[in-house]
Amino acid sequence: MAKIVQTAGRNALGEFAPDFAHYNDDILFGENWNNEDINLKTRCIITVVALMSSGITDSSLTYHLENAKSHGVTRAEIVAIITHVGFYVGWPKAWAVFNIAKNVWAEETQAKDARAAHAAQMVFPIGEPNDGFAQYFTGKSYLAPVSREQVGIFNVTFEPGCRNNWHIHKADNCGGQILVCVAGCGWYQEWGKDAVKMKPGDCINIPTGVKHWHGAAKDSWFSHLAIEVPGVNTSNEWLEPVDDGQYDVLA
Repeated sequence: MAKIVQTAGRNALGEFAPDFAHYNDDILFGENWNNEDINLKTRCIITVVALMSSGITDSSLTYHLENAKSHGVTRAEIVAIITHVGFYVGWPKAWAVFNIAKNVWAEETQAKDARAAHAAQMVFPIGEPNDGFAQYFTGKSYLAPVSREQVGIFNVTFEPGCRNNWHIHKADNCGGQILVCVAGCGWYQEWGKDAVKMKPGDCINIPTGVKHWHGAAKDSWFSHLAIEVPGVNTSNEWLEPVDDGQYDVLA
Protein backbone atom coordinates (compact mmCIF):
# COMPACT_ATOMS: atom_id res chain seq x y z
CA MET A 1 0.00 0.00 0.00
CA ALA A 2 1.34 3.46 -0.92
CA LYS A 3 2.16 5.51 2.17
CA ILE A 4 -0.12 8.50 2.82
CA VAL A 5 1.87 11.68 3.45
CA GLN A 6 0.11 14.86 4.55
CA THR A 7 1.53 18.37 5.03
CA ALA A 8 -1.67 20.43 4.94
CA GLY A 9 -1.62 20.99 8.70
CA ARG A 10 1.87 22.47 8.75
CA ASN A 11 1.23 24.43 5.57
CA ALA A 12 -1.89 26.10 6.98
CA LEU A 13 -1.36 26.11 10.75
CA GLY A 14 2.29 25.25 11.35
CA GLU A 15 3.11 28.57 13.01
CA PHE A 16 -0.29 29.37 14.53
CA ALA A 17 -1.15 25.91 15.95
CA PRO A 18 1.89 23.65 15.64
CA ASP A 19 0.49 20.92 17.92
CA PHE A 20 -2.72 20.68 15.91
CA ALA A 21 -0.69 20.59 12.69
CA HIS A 22 1.38 17.73 14.16
CA TYR A 23 -1.72 15.76 15.14
CA ASN A 24 -3.25 16.29 11.68
CA ASP A 25 -0.20 15.44 9.59
CA ASP A 26 1.62 12.89 11.72
CA ILE A 27 -1.11 11.16 13.75
CA LEU A 28 -4.35 11.37 11.76
CA PHE A 29 -2.75 10.89 8.34
CA GLY A 30 0.75 9.65 9.15
CA GLU A 31 -0.39 6.85 11.48
CA ASN A 32 -4.15 6.33 11.24
CA TRP A 33 -4.46 6.61 7.45
CA ASN A 34 -1.48 4.29 7.03
CA ASN A 35 -2.96 1.59 9.25
CA GLU A 36 -3.40 -1.40 6.93
CA ASP A 37 -6.24 -3.06 8.85
CA ILE A 38 -8.59 -1.21 6.47
CA ASN A 39 -7.68 -0.77 2.82
CA LEU A 40 -7.46 2.78 1.49
CA LYS A 41 -10.55 2.58 -0.70
CA THR A 42 -12.70 1.51 2.25
CA ARG A 43 -11.12 4.17 4.46
CA CYS A 44 -11.91 6.83 1.84
CA ILE A 45 -15.55 5.73 1.67
CA ILE A 46 -15.89 5.76 5.47
CA THR A 47 -14.43 9.27 5.62
CA VAL A 48 -16.80 10.62 2.95
CA VAL A 49 -19.76 9.06 4.77
CA ALA A 50 -18.63 10.59 8.09
CA LEU A 51 -18.26 14.07 6.59
CA MET A 52 -21.59 13.81 4.79
CA SER A 53 -23.31 12.65 7.97
CA SER A 54 -21.89 15.67 9.81
CA GLY A 55 -23.12 18.05 7.13
CA ILE A 56 -19.58 19.14 6.18
CA THR A 57 -19.50 20.27 2.55
CA ASP A 58 -16.44 22.52 2.49
CA SER A 59 -13.04 21.99 0.88
CA SER A 60 -12.31 19.03 3.18
CA LEU A 61 -15.16 17.05 1.62
CA THR A 62 -13.92 17.96 -1.86
CA TYR A 63 -10.45 16.71 -0.90
CA HIS A 64 -11.79 13.42 0.43
CA LEU A 65 -14.03 12.89 -2.60
CA GLU A 66 -11.01 13.43 -4.85
CA ASN A 67 -9.02 11.08 -2.62
CA ALA A 68 -11.76 8.46 -2.91
CA LYS A 69 -11.72 8.75 -6.69
CA SER A 70 -7.93 8.43 -6.83
CA HIS A 71 -8.12 5.26 -4.73
CA GLY A 72 -10.59 3.49 -6.99
CA VAL A 73 -14.09 4.68 -6.07
CA THR A 74 -15.99 4.87 -9.35
CA ARG A 75 -18.75 7.25 -10.39
CA ALA A 76 -21.34 4.48 -10.04
CA GLU A 77 -20.05 3.58 -6.57
CA ILE A 78 -20.06 7.15 -5.22
CA VAL A 79 -23.59 7.69 -6.57
CA ALA A 80 -24.77 4.54 -4.79
CA ILE A 81 -22.93 5.50 -1.57
CA ILE A 82 -24.38 9.02 -1.41
CA THR A 83 -27.88 7.79 -2.25
CA HIS A 84 -27.77 5.07 0.39
CA VAL A 85 -26.44 7.36 3.12
CA GLY A 86 -28.97 10.04 2.16
CA PHE A 87 -31.81 7.82 3.39
CA TYR A 88 -30.23 7.74 6.86
CA VAL A 89 -28.70 11.20 7.35
CA GLY A 90 -31.01 13.41 5.29
CA TRP A 91 -31.91 14.13 1.67
CA PRO A 92 -30.59 17.74 1.72
CA LYS A 93 -27.15 16.43 2.72
CA ALA A 94 -27.21 14.05 -0.24
CA TRP A 95 -28.05 16.93 -2.57
CA ALA A 96 -25.17 18.98 -1.20
CA VAL A 97 -22.65 16.15 -1.59
CA PHE A 98 -23.89 15.30 -5.09
CA ASN A 99 -23.26 18.90 -6.17
CA ILE A 100 -19.59 18.44 -5.28
CA ALA A 101 -19.20 14.82 -6.39
CA LYS A 102 -20.52 15.42 -9.90
CA ASN A 103 -17.67 17.88 -10.48
CA VAL A 104 -15.06 15.50 -9.06
CA TRP A 105 -16.25 12.69 -11.34
CA ALA A 106 -17.04 14.99 -14.30
CA GLU A 107 -14.37 13.47 -16.53
CA GLU A 108 -15.64 9.94 -15.90
CA THR A 109 -19.20 11.11 -16.53
CA GLN A 110 -18.21 12.64 -19.86
CA ALA A 111 -16.36 9.45 -20.85
CA LYS A 112 -19.37 7.33 -19.94
CA ASP A 113 -21.70 9.60 -21.93
CA ALA A 114 -19.34 9.45 -24.94
CA ARG A 115 -19.23 5.66 -24.72
CA ALA A 116 -23.05 5.50 -24.59
CA ALA A 117 -23.31 7.78 -27.62
CA HIS A 118 -20.84 5.56 -29.50
CA ALA A 119 -22.77 2.40 -28.58
CA ALA A 120 -25.97 3.96 -29.94
CA GLN A 121 -24.34 4.30 -33.38
CA MET A 122 -24.00 0.56 -33.99
CA VAL A 123 -26.05 -2.62 -33.87
CA PHE A 124 -23.24 -4.65 -32.27
CA PRO A 125 -22.62 -4.51 -28.51
CA ILE A 126 -19.45 -2.99 -27.08
CA GLY A 127 -18.94 -6.09 -24.99
CA GLU A 128 -16.70 -6.67 -22.02
CA PRO A 129 -13.24 -5.26 -21.21
CA ASN A 130 -10.67 -7.00 -23.39
CA ASP A 131 -8.61 -8.07 -20.38
CA GLY A 132 -7.21 -11.18 -22.03
CA PHE A 133 -5.29 -9.05 -24.53
CA ALA A 134 -4.83 -5.89 -22.42
CA GLN A 135 -1.05 -6.36 -22.37
CA TYR A 136 -1.01 -5.83 -26.14
CA PHE A 137 -3.00 -2.57 -26.09
CA THR A 138 -2.24 1.02 -25.19
CA GLY A 139 -5.46 2.22 -23.55
CA LYS A 140 -8.66 0.30 -22.89
CA SER A 141 -10.45 -1.90 -25.39
CA TYR A 142 -13.59 -4.04 -25.34
CA LEU A 143 -14.50 -7.29 -27.05
CA ALA A 144 -17.88 -8.66 -28.14
CA PRO A 145 -18.02 -12.05 -29.92
CA VAL A 146 -20.35 -12.00 -32.93
CA SER A 147 -19.56 -15.49 -34.27
CA ARG A 148 -17.33 -18.28 -32.99
CA GLU A 149 -18.44 -20.89 -35.56
CA GLN A 150 -17.14 -21.35 -39.13
CA VAL A 151 -15.49 -17.91 -39.14
CA GLY A 152 -14.53 -16.01 -36.00
CA ILE A 153 -16.03 -12.51 -35.95
CA PHE A 154 -15.51 -10.12 -33.04
CA ASN A 155 -16.59 -6.53 -32.51
CA VAL A 156 -13.57 -4.75 -31.06
CA THR A 157 -14.11 -1.32 -29.48
CA PHE A 158 -11.31 1.11 -28.63
CA GLU A 159 -11.65 4.10 -26.30
CA PRO A 160 -10.20 7.38 -27.68
CA GLY A 161 -6.43 7.07 -28.06
CA CYS A 162 -6.43 3.27 -27.66
CA ARG A 163 -4.55 1.14 -30.15
CA ASN A 164 -3.04 -2.32 -30.26
CA ASN A 165 0.67 -3.11 -30.60
CA TRP A 166 2.33 -3.80 -33.89
CA HIS A 167 1.56 -7.41 -34.71
CA ILE A 168 1.66 -10.02 -37.48
CA HIS A 169 -0.94 -12.66 -38.39
CA LYS A 170 0.73 -15.92 -39.32
CA ALA A 171 -0.43 -19.12 -41.02
CA ASP A 172 1.03 -21.98 -43.03
CA ASN A 173 -1.74 -21.48 -45.58
CA CYS A 174 -4.44 -18.80 -46.06
CA GLY A 175 -5.21 -16.95 -42.82
CA GLY A 176 -5.03 -13.22 -42.18
CA GLN A 177 -7.74 -10.84 -41.00
CA ILE A 178 -10.43 -8.50 -42.34
CA LEU A 179 -11.44 -5.32 -40.51
CA VAL A 180 -14.80 -3.61 -41.12
CA CYS A 181 -15.34 -0.29 -39.34
CA VAL A 182 -18.82 -0.08 -37.80
CA ALA A 183 -18.66 3.12 -35.73
CA GLY A 184 -16.38 6.02 -34.85
CA CYS A 185 -13.05 6.93 -36.39
CA GLY A 186 -9.80 4.99 -36.27
CA TRP A 187 -6.50 4.22 -37.92
CA TYR A 188 -4.85 1.28 -39.66
CA GLN A 189 -1.17 1.24 -40.54
CA GLU A 190 1.20 -1.24 -42.15
CA TRP A 191 4.92 -1.14 -41.43
CA GLY A 192 6.68 1.29 -43.77
CA LYS A 193 3.44 2.83 -45.06
CA ASP A 194 1.31 5.85 -44.10
CA ALA A 195 -1.55 5.33 -41.67
CA VAL A 196 -5.01 4.95 -43.24
CA LYS A 197 -8.03 6.57 -41.58
CA MET A 198 -10.98 4.25 -41.00
CA LYS A 199 -14.59 5.40 -40.86
CA PRO A 200 -17.88 3.44 -40.82
CA GLY A 201 -18.16 1.16 -43.84
CA ASP A 202 -14.44 1.02 -44.57
CA CYS A 203 -12.91 -2.42 -45.02
CA ILE A 204 -9.26 -3.42 -44.61
CA ASN A 205 -7.84 -6.74 -45.82
CA ILE A 206 -4.73 -7.85 -43.88
CA PRO A 207 -2.69 -10.67 -45.43
CA THR A 208 -0.53 -12.95 -43.33
CA GLY A 209 3.02 -11.81 -42.69
CA VAL A 210 2.20 -8.07 -42.73
CA LYS A 211 3.30 -6.08 -39.67
CA HIS A 212 0.56 -3.62 -38.73
CA TRP A 213 -1.51 -1.96 -36.00
CA HIS A 214 -5.01 -0.50 -35.70
CA GLY A 215 -6.92 1.55 -33.15
CA ALA A 216 -8.95 4.65 -32.37
CA ALA A 217 -8.26 8.24 -33.27
CA LYS A 218 -7.20 10.40 -30.32
CA ASP A 219 -10.58 12.13 -30.10
CA SER A 220 -12.99 9.34 -31.04
CA TRP A 221 -14.29 6.00 -29.88
CA PHE A 222 -13.82 3.38 -32.59
CA SER A 223 -15.29 -0.05 -33.30
CA HIS A 224 -14.52 -2.53 -36.03
CA LEU A 225 -15.44 -6.09 -36.77
CA ALA A 226 -12.36 -8.30 -36.75
CA ILE A 227 -12.97 -11.25 -39.07
CA GLU A 228 -10.54 -14.12 -38.76
CA VAL A 229 -9.76 -15.63 -42.17
CA PRO A 230 -9.53 -19.43 -41.78
CA GLY A 231 -6.10 -20.91 -42.31
CA VAL A 232 -3.70 -23.68 -41.34
CA ASN A 233 -1.78 -23.25 -38.07
CA THR A 234 -2.88 -19.65 -37.59
CA SER A 235 -1.31 -17.51 -34.86
CA ASN A 236 -0.54 -13.91 -33.90
CA GLU A 237 2.91 -12.53 -33.19
CA TRP A 238 2.60 -9.51 -30.89
CA LEU A 239 5.38 -6.95 -31.15
CA GLU A 240 6.26 -3.53 -29.74
CA PRO A 241 3.71 -0.81 -28.87
CA VAL A 242 3.08 1.97 -31.36
CA ASP A 243 5.40 4.86 -30.54
CA ASP A 244 3.53 7.73 -28.83
CA GLY A 245 5.25 10.33 -31.00
CA GLN A 246 4.33 8.46 -34.18
CA TYR A 247 0.71 8.13 -33.05
CA ASP A 248 0.35 11.72 -31.83
CA VAL A 249 1.14 13.23 -35.24
CA LEU A 250 -1.89 11.53 -36.82
CA ALA A 251 -4.50 14.18 -37.57
